[in-house]
Amino acid sequence: MEKLLIENLENNTEDKIAVVNKIIKFSNVDGPGNRIAIFFQGCNIDCAYCHNPETISIGSNEYTKNYSVTSLLEEVEKVKHFIKGVTVSGGECSLQYQFISNFFKNIKLKYPNLTCFVDTNGTLDLSKDLFRDFIKYTDYFMLDVKAWKSDDHIKLTGINNDNILKNLLFLKNSNKLFEVRTVIVPGVLDNETTVEKVSEIISDTEINYKLIKYRSIGVRETKLVGINSPTTQYMENLKKLSLSFGIKNVVII
Repeated sequence: MEKLLIENLENNTEDKIAVVNKIIKFSNVDGPGNRIAIFFQGCNIDCAYCHNPETISIGSNEYTKNYSVTSLLEEVEKVKHFIKGVTVSGGECSLQYQFISNFFKNIKLKYPNLTCFVDTNGTLDLSKDLFRDFIKYTDYFMLDVKAWKSDDHIKLTGINNDNILKNLLFLKNSNKLFEVRTVIVPGVLDNETTVEKVSEIISDTEINYKLIKYRSIGVRETKLVGINSPTTQYMENLKKLSLSFGIKNVVII
């Protein structure tokens, strides 16, 4: 599946138009400082706890808008004096990596004071030469590590997490990883193992670790039926576990 997806990406030379689901002009949860957050349409996995399933389908629909690099830069121009940077998310924005590479390149030229961040599920192997410019023009990545154990990840998303764990190390070693995010789902995932293993890997860095409390509001009714949110105490215990590895910034949301 990974090989086929990469081949499709390599054969896709159309990088002039992007399909965008929505734009939040001012966000303080999508990276450091006030940022414009751009949510690209299309995702290559279907997480059971997805809170924005309308962004999963590939291609345009009645809820999306097509942008050229020029027209998207115009959106940044409107708010450039009030933001610290630009964050692209989704869906899975890396599926439109060619467009984003060009977009970020132009951001660097026109607005050198703005930082460029990518929020990704990490399912594409970013160490491949295919993504060289994507890495080059991105200041930092925010990476989802949903589960450490492959069986848990398959149960949650339908695919294994080989590339995600590979990207965790690759982005860390490339000094491109700003934040790791893990959604805590009690009774479904081995949350303790995930928090422990991730914390061990990023313990000697300035990388942030965000522990996100699973909430059923907004999740499709057919998914994770009967699963409750973790208690405050459970989340605090996981935070203490992470901090015990020397993580400098662990945030519960």
